[in-house]
Amino acid sequence: MSLVVLFFLLGLQVKHFVADYLLQFDWMVAEKGDLLKPGGYAHAGMHVLGTAIVLIIAGVRWPLLVAILAAEFVIHYALDYGKVAYSNGVTMEDSPQKYFALHGLDQFFHHLTYIGITYVALFTDWL
Repeated sequence: MSLVVLFFLLGLQVKHFVADYLLQFDWMVAEKGDLLKPGGYAHAGMHVLGTAIVLIIAGVRWPLLVAILAAEFVIHYALDYGKVAYSNGVTMEDSPQKYFALHGLDQFFHHLTYIGITYVALFTDWL
């Protein structure tokens, strides 16, 4: 069981790095705070795609897989949308400590989501 938990967490961490740092383009970042623009939705969708790969490899059943992915999409979008609101005007140049504290808080919430996904995928039998 320990190796399975490690696989989930490692897979989700790799996915997070790729989706947040390699495949998050400027237009996505610029549009995250606007519900009417596709940037935040595309970014959350990128995360969901990566999570789907991890869950499919792990053999998560389809009904549970779909529920987890839908929840992650909503949660990821909401966290990013909220980050735009609570970090509005905070720049690395003007306030580096506050900037990195807010960035770290955002990342912490995302990683809590991955712990939740791991728990739901491995230890529940909801669907």
